[in-house]
Amino acid sequence: MKQSAYGLLLFVFLILPPVSHLLESIMIVHMHMQMPMLVISGFLMARFFQLQLPSFFDKWNPNGVPGLLLFIIIWSYWMLPRAMDEAITLYGVEIFKFISLPFLAGVALRDSWKKLHTFGKGVLYVFIMLVFLIMAILYIGVDEQLCNNYLEVDQKTLGWGSAAMAACMIIYGIQLLFTDQSAYK
Repeated sequence: MKQSAYGLLLFVFLILPPVSHLLESIMIVHMHMQMPMLVISGFLMARFFQLQLPSFFDKWNPNGVPGLLLFIIIWSYWMLPRAMDEAITLYGVEIFKFISLPFLAGVALRDSWKKLHTFGKGVLYVFIMLVFLIMAILYIGVDEQLCNNYLEVDQKTLGWGSAAMAACMIIYGIQLLFTDQSAYK
């Protein structure tokens, strides 16, 4: 239960107005730091919900696929430039961000992870890698300002950051293909 308390502390820290304002003021920090940390806080808090509502998770997410799909849908939504922009300008959308990322995406990911087979985990890995590639192409290639709250240089920085993340994921995936993973289990 310690990790649930740590997840709650992380969540409370992230929703503090000075912290959230600071993290949202820089585009790459908003997308590549604040949003994943919100998912991680939900991932950590998920154990509490799993212990309190075991029949709900067994009925709702028996094989991990529904939770994986929920995570993919929520993560895809928050990668849209319009969603990031509205999270800054509209208070209701920001509240939705602070609810959907930890309590829907993070909890669903934690509940699904142990239930998924290697193929499902691979699908998630490839999906996230492709999202980073698409974001890199979008943010670097477009010469117009996509988000009203950020400068075009912030947009390019986010694009190059996404390209770096995608490159690291590709290198790690290639490394997994050419090494014997049974020696490390």
